[in-house]
Amino acid sequence: MTRAEKYTTIQEFIQERLPEYQALALDIHEHPEVSNYEVYSSDALIAQLKKEGFDVQKDVAGHHTGFDARYKSDKAGPTLSFLAEYDALPGIGHACGHNLFGTYSVLAASALKQVIDEVGGEIRVYGTPGEEGGENGSAKGSFVREGFFEDVDAALCVHPAHRYSKTTHGLANDPVDVKFYGVASHAAGAPEKGISALEALLQVFNGINALRLFVPKDVNIHGIITDGGVAANVIPEYAAGRFYLRAANRATLNDVYEKVENIIKGAALATGATYEFGLFQNSVDDIIITPLFDELFFSHAKEAGVPEAEIDNSVRESFGSSDVGNVSQVIPTIQPTVSISDEYIAGHSIEFKAAARSEKGLNSIAIAAELLAKTALDLIEEPELLEKIKVDHQASLARGN
Repeated sequence: MTRAEKYTTIQEFIQERLPEYQALALDIHEHPEVSNYEVYSSDALIAQLKKEGFDVQKDVAGHHTGFDARYKSDKAGPTLSFLAEYDALPGIGHACGHNLFGTYSVLAASALKQVIDEVGGEIRVYGTPGEEGGENGSAKGSFVREGFFEDVDAALCVHPAHRYSKTTHGLANDPVDVKFYGVASHAAGAPEKGISALEALLQVFNGINALRLFVPKDVNIHGIITDGGVAANVIPEYAAGRFYLRAANRATLNDVYEKVENIIKGAALATGATYEFGLFQNSVDDIIITPLFDELFFSHAKEAGVPEAEIDNSVRESFGSSDVGNVSQVIPTIQPTVSISDEYIAGHSIEFKAAARSEKGLNSIAIAAELLAKTALDLIEEPELLEKIKVDHQASLARGN
């Protein structure tokens, strides 16, 4: 087949399977599950991948709702991984559209599979739980740590959004817990006998507020008290807080982490309390942009029916974080966005949740899958282009953005 004929095969497969994948996205939307509990959603995507002829292993990289799906051609070629997310937000459900995200990747991989035996290479779909954080969250960090990307040439995924746009910069994020242990005593009758864990925690908040004056502008620290005691007349013997430490790059964030821990040590020393401090889930790295990779993705936009006027060609900054960043630190990775709403919608909102099951949202499955599959095919058929993208990635990595 010519390249054009392979594109046609991909398009025809996507259009044939689209109603099935739209039903899958709606099914996942109706069964929202948070990090480490995406049992229904994970099983639904796994069942679809098995139906499409992939070999699937469940319970991988330390995540019982994670999976690793593979199909390998007998012909040599690069290994490409599509990333699948399927977790929901606590309380509100699929207000980030991950019911679409996972479906995009599974359909794209299945469409590419229709031509992979002719062109060569290996297709993988990594099911990565808990992008939104939570119990055992940010699974892509585990997949990187456990070596799942060591033999992968590039990673691809698409996120639903208001507009079509290139991969967005994201902040590095260390989600941390601090716990203080003191001594309980009567707050009025014998305060000298007590050690207030709460007082130590309050000093941490005050110390962090002072620290804000002396860190780079891209640093963002925000936190809450998760346990502050049980009664006003009892000196709290236990207090706990949770913080997100964010920065534009990992090097800066490592420095901030050390400064915050020094504040905690100082609070413990000042009050006499003891402490525990550390990550409560995987750390998240900043997203490394590979411009040539994004350009390749959007080179197929017109044929996929994307109006040029709807594409935001600027490289946008984000004040959020995504564990896609962890993958982007080790191999070329894209996470562009496709539009699921004609009007502006904020992420993590009721409006976004509605758009994730709307007609435009469901139709975006075909667009995202086509763009992903054709981009992956180009990487397989043009080794020189793939090598250029790897060089571009290394240059971005050296710059730290």
